[in-house]
Amino acid sequence: MPKVKVGDVNIYYEVRGEGEPLLMIMGLAGNLDWWDPWMVSELSKGFKLILFDNRGAGRSDMGKRPFSIKLLADDAAALMDALEVPKANVLGFSMGGMIAQELALNYPEKVKKLVLCSTFCGARKGVLPPPQPVPIDELETNPRRVMEFMARTIFTEEFVRNNPRAFEDMIRRMLKAPISKEAFLQQFNAILQFDTYDRLPQIRAPTLIVHGKKDILLPVENATIMAQRIPNARVIILENSGHGLAEDIDKAISAILNFLRE
Repeated sequence: MPKVKVGDVNIYYEVRGEGEPLLMIMGLAGNLDWWDPWMVSELSKGFKLILFDNRGAGRSDMGKRPFSIKLLADDAAALMDALEVPKANVLGFSMGGMIAQELALNYPEKVKKLVLCSTFCGARKGVLPPPQPVPIDELETNPRRVMEFMARTIFTEEFVRNNPRAFEDMIRRMLKAPISKEAFLQQFNAILQFDTYDRLPQIRAPTLIVHGKKDILLPVENATIMAQRIPNARVIILENSGHGLAEDIDKAISAILNFLRE
């Protein structure tokens, strides 16, 4: 399995397709298996996708350093260096969108275009959902229950009801290399400390924000907040989509491809 040394950890990655590089950064608890297969297939037809497992997730090492979103962005930048990719388009989903923001802010020379999906600028100025405890104590003993819980927050209830096969496929992919409780808590604490609101006007990369109107994890108002702060950012609101954008996946893919090809 392809791994590369990045600072103090080994990062697992895969490359799909050919063309201009597109670095794709996954969210909380996730790894590269969590990406929608149709999205990966369509994007890889025109771009060289660089998919990887964040520190502590999937098949990447956890290391001994306390997690922060900036540290995860440093990992992404170092991965690009290790793969000899000086500049790339960057697509971040959820926590991956937070990492992508830090990457664009701290390594502007590495980011050509920025796509922020289902994310926010931090809890200080962002809009949070009602508290809903995740059963993380069962990550080691009953990982399927935890992943089912998480999947039901990613998809809308209607999607789960009408697409049982897609829901089960997502669970299967989530269980291939599930995160440990310790790493989950580290990532979650990193999100709690994350805050880019005051720095967003410094982003210079052309930016597209994609958000589902029915997102129950990071409400859609967060897209507007970021768009008002990032210079000339564009916003696509998917009317039927939850956090994972699956309900309008073709529209999401089309918007992303049109933006990247301009």
